Amino acid sequence: MNFTEASLFWGFLLVYGVVMYWLSPRSKNANSFYKGADDQGNPVGQWSLTASIFISWIFAKSVTNAANLGAAYGVVGGLAYASYWLSIPVAGYVIYLIRTQTGARSLQDFLTSRFGRLASLAFAAAILIRLYNEVWSNTAVVGGYFGLPGEWEYYAAAMLFTVFTLAYSLKGGLRSSIFTDVIQAFVFVFFVGAVLLLIIPANDTSALLTNGEFRLNAGFDLLLVALLQLFSYPFHDPVLTDRGFVNKEKTMLKSFVVAGLLGFVAVFIFSLVGVHARLNGIEAMGNAPAAVGQSLGLAALFFMSVVMMTSAGSTLDSTFTSLAKSLAVDLPRLAQRASDKLPSMRVGAIVMVIFAFLGNLPMFAGTDILKATTISGTMVMGLAPVFLFYGFTKWSPWSFHLSFWTGLGLGVLLAVGLIPASWAIGDGKYAMLLGVNAYGFLICTAGFFTPLLLRRLAGRSLAAGEA
Repeated sequence: MNFTEASLFWGFLLVYGVVMYWLSPRSKNANSFYKGADDQGNPVGQWSLTASIFISWIFAKSVTNAANLGAAYGVVGGLAYASYWLSIPVAGYVIYLIRTQTGARSLQDFLTSRFGRLASLAFAAAILIRLYNEVWSNTAVVGGYFGLPGEWEYYAAAMLFTVFTLAYSLKGGLRSSIFTDVIQAFVFVFFVGAVLLLIIPANDTSALLTNGEFRLNAGFDLLLVALLQLFSYPFHDPVLTDRGFVNKEKTMLKSFVVAGLLGFVAVFIFSLVGVHARLNGIEAMGNAPAAVGQSLGLAALFFMSVVMMTSAGSTLDSTFTSLAKSLAVDLPRLAQRASDKLPSMRVGAIVMVIFAFLGNLPMFAGTDILKATTISGTMVMGLAPVFLFYGFTKWSPWSFHLSFWTGLGLGVLLAVGLIPASWAIGDGKYAMLLGVNAYGFLICTAGFFTPLLLRRLAGRSLAAGEA
């Protein structure tokens, strides 16, 4: 990177951090810091909530992965990754049912009421691991536009970006996060449009939108994985689910549906960056947006970096606020060490600072970000029966544990390569992933219903004995 390029990129990073801090509102009470309400206690507006859900779920690593899959499989790869955003309406509808049917104030409240405190603790551990991974995986993507792993520019940019995001997150908590999400959503859409204006004229539009084949070994297997994970993946991400409890039920549901559809379209459109690379013989080298940006010139590379910074920033500030709520509010309530009164903002601020440091350690260790979505989604496949079929039980802790821990176990076995080859469906790159998710969903569902079935059989036996 020459002096002109360095000045442009570092200059934007500095301006971005200062502007976000200056614009973000300051929370004056815990209700604003943890729940996003304004100073008068009014909840988040519908369109602000929609924009926040939309941009906070467009992670920097996700748009990078979408473009990489577009480069590998054409539009089929883009559709596969974009399909994960359809899980947002699914989550919104399930949360709507939970809130209207049970009156729960959070997913932890709901799980405790139906499956016990131990189930909520297991769930809390899963989401904390998810949140921890969100820190380094997004800062690493930003650092990649300033240097390569191992270079000081890479780490300096990632850490400076972390400091800026932490600063305005400490200033306003969830209120600040949602407010800046609206700004970041507009910036993201504008610069994605700018990128498209560079890419579309350079290709035949028909070829750009039709490249790829719907075969199992050509990315279609990943599309099926995404569709299977629609019913489990969103529930272990409090960045999303926390926003399901900050407004009225119907307002929330509308926001989730619109944000999910917009996210699907936006991520698919960005995957065309990778399809452009595929059509023009550009080597993606694990980062299709950066490769395409370099091939199209400084302006394109700058546009790509802005897209990544805004998407990473919106996710990182949401991650900090979700960590604060999880550790300062939800876990103490779960341990029955806190009342309904929210803790002071200082407690949440301390949590943010600690995880801003700890969350970046894997980046320095050189951890790969590209398997984060599919592997984590597989490990929580056992949540699908819990949230899909909770209506069949009023109280059944074993239903949760047989489903959740079975899914976690299968995910771990997949990660370490101990799943038998016979489980694979097809012969594509994601054949084993598809097999584990398909068979795993059936096994976890069987685990969920087993205690209910045994209870019913025991009841019938008792009734027959009394007769």
